[in-house]
Amino acid sequence: MSEVLSVLAERGDLAHVALGAWAGTSTSLLLWALKQLIQFNKRFEEFMCELEKLNHILRMDLSD
Repeated sequence: MSEVLSVLAERGDLAHVALGAWAGTSTSLLLWALKQLIQFNKRFEEFMCELEKLNHILRMDLSD
């Protein structure tokens, strides 16, 4: 690993390594955020289905 860093330092490509690391980190963070959003939407949809079931049960009780 130190050989790679020394070659990059000699050529002056360290900025490209930093940019690549930043891009990789940003992409990983975006994917994590999208995963969290998908999970939230799934839980919210389940909550809305349960709420709809409860409303249906309560309406049946009122009509009796």
